[in-house]
Amino acid sequence: MALWIQAQQLQGDALHQMQSLYGQHFPIEVRHYLAQWLEAQPWDAIDLENQQDEFKAKRLLDGLIQELQRKAEHQMGEDGFLLKIKLGHYATQLKSSYDPCPLELVRCVKHILYTEQRLVQEASNASSPGLGPVDGTPQRYQQINQTFEELRVMTQDTENDLRKLQHSQEYFIIQYQESLRIQAQLSSLASIPPAERVQRESGLQSRKSTLEAWLTREANTLQKYRQELAEKHQRTLALLRKQQTVIVDDELIQWKRRQQLAGNGGPSEGGLDILQAWCEKLADMIWQNRQLIRRVEHLTQQLPIPGPTEELLTDLNATVTDIISALVTSTFIIEKQPPQVLKTQTKFSATVRLLVGGKLNVHMNPPQVKATIISEQQAKALLKNENTRNDSSGEILNNNCVMEYHQTTGTLSAHFRTMSLKRIKRSDRRGAESVTEEKFTVLFESQFSVGGNELVFHVKTLSLPVVVIVHGSQDNNATATVLWDNAFSETGRVPFVVPDKVLWPQLCEALNMKYKSEVQSDRGLSEDNLVFLAQKAFSSSSNNTEDYCNMTITWSQFNRESLPGRNFTFWQWFDGVIELMKRHLKSHWNDGAILGFLNKQQAQDMLMSKPNGTFLLRFSDSEIGGITIAWVAENPNKAERMVWNLMPFTTKDFSIRSLADRISDLNHLLFLYPNQPKEEVFSRYCTPPNSKAVGDGYVKPEIKQVVKVENDSMLDTEGEFDLDETMDMARQVEEFLRQPMETQWNERLSGPWQ
Repeated sequence: MALWIQAQQLQGDALHQMQSLYGQHFPIEVRHYLAQWLEAQPWDAIDLENQQDEFKAKRLLDGLIQELQRKAEHQMGEDGFLLKIKLGHYATQLKSSYDPCPLELVRCVKHILYTEQRLVQEASNASSPGLGPVDGTPQRYQQINQTFEELRVMTQDTENDLRKLQHSQEYFIIQYQESLRIQAQLSSLASIPPAERVQRESGLQSRKSTLEAWLTREANTLQKYRQELAEKHQRTLALLRKQQTVIVDDELIQWKRRQQLAGNGGPSEGGLDILQAWCEKLADMIWQNRQLIRRVEHLTQQLPIPGPTEELLTDLNATVTDIISALVTSTFIIEKQPPQVLKTQTKFSATVRLLVGGKLNVHMNPPQVKATIISEQQAKALLKNENTRNDSSGEILNNNCVMEYHQTTGTLSAHFRTMSLKRIKRSDRRGAESVTEEKFTVLFESQFSVGGNELVFHVKTLSLPVVVIVHGSQDNNATATVLWDNAFSETGRVPFVVPDKVLWPQLCEALNMKYKSEVQSDRGLSEDNLVFLAQKAFSSSSNNTEDYCNMTITWSQFNRESLPGRNFTFWQWFDGVIELMKRHLKSHWNDGAILGFLNKQQAQDMLMSKPNGTFLLRFSDSEIGGITIAWVAENPNKAERMVWNLMPFTTKDFSIRSLADRISDLNHLLFLYPNQPKEEVFSRYCTPPNSKAVGDGYVKPEIKQVVKVENDSMLDTEGEFDLDETMDMARQVEEFLRQPMETQWNERLSGPWQ
């Protein structure tokens, strides 16, 4: 009953829409007096398309009749007497109307309740925009489906009215033809004798007058029917446009945003099946209403009656064409984006899809899609509808593809599998902008017709911005441009404007998303990790997270200006960490073995309270993509404990010997911070000992890591071991190790290798 109480408080157009739901098919008095009973019944549990549910519908109809009769019997007094008669009449009327097909009653009541719920929700949102319901997917989906049901009923109702109009008009034409026949008879009376003429003329004139009076009244009635029908079309098209806005401007835009964030490592954007089903329903209903409007036009042309209907129909035609055009152009989308860092002379792929292609039978004459790369300025001009035909900023090979219809999935799409960017034409750069900050986009466009060439559409869609590189060394900076754009672009922006600065927590979210995706780990960046990154980005010493919450970081700080005392940017350092982790240390990060985001002083403070031989792994501050081992041990020269730091390992080092093997080799490393025996953590990742069996005259050498601490000369100026002199001699002895030996041998390197 709560819904009915709220519905009675509607005002203005919403109240008018609610009242229009009721009539002889379902009187508003029934809704009022049986409100609690109606809202308590399981209407949604009945499948209108399943004839087996007709029995359930019959029980609801019988229950409704019984409730009406019971309510009527309890009416007392003078006013109650009249209501008793009225409710009894309604019970008889509803039983007569719906007994042959009780499912129609269910359809009617569901439509009423759904529409009331929508009107109440809209009124609630309008009055309290900040107090709306939580945006849950099931609720949004339910609302969309309810609106579709409402549209279906409205369209069916309009079609029924059109059929009645057509029958009335046909009868009118028959009577009009009769009036013409009578007029012809009157004209022919001049040839008969006067006495007979007077007698027959009197009867014909009487019939003519009566018929003309009826025709005048009926013409006014037909004009009224046409006007009402046009107004119904207006309401249907208004709701269609509103539903299209929800699906195309809200749901589809959200999907595109998820697709963009997926480029930064966010969750998958999800499939398009639900969106396509909605868009196809929209296309179907829009096309049905377009055909109905055309039928009304045909009726008005068949029997012209002066009035405002013709102008209304012209407006309706324009409106429905505009709606279908907007739907078609908006649902030509990129299902699989081209790579956002695009290297010349390298194959790449992309997929475009027309969500309403199957429903509109576009595949009967499959259209061709063309791909072109254009600059940011050309994209801006394109969206302003400026003439950019034949403009491009490069040459893409294999850039034409025919759309294919897949019967099993009902999808119409074009798969570009072997495109390649042959050349690129760059624009003049602005200020300090580098080539890896310049954005392009791939334009996909096509042309096709629907309805037997009745409507012709030229559709186009732009890819997410791409950065073009010619060498792998540019990948790092190009990725920074893409990450910043994907994370901070706004819906509906001018291509490809992004803010120059963002709040630090916003960047943290983007970095964490990227890190987890690249390292393929559920273990993201902790609060302490993010504080460390903030200290690095802002050259700050504060350990308080809240100190950074309102700070902003600019694009220049992110990847244009070098960090203090370094020759690389903040992003270049962070991206180096990502590359190292995903190539060699992913498992160790997932195990929690790598703390990583610590500076040298923090490592020292943590280790000095632990037993000798305790070590931890942290990322190097001084080298991109470097990780170092810090451990606590005695200083043989000063008879005191100190923290030692190995020179950083990089990808190059781990391609020779893994981290687990290196830690296993170093006997003075005993416990991983805080107190785990290293064997428990790293032994399962160690390389099994090599077999000494000789194959074709060669043996595999066994390389081991050692560190000899003899005096302070082994340390660099920052107290780190210089691995160039103390460790990796593998390359120097590579040729020696390749020499064939006639007998088995074990090679042990003197000095730092053994």
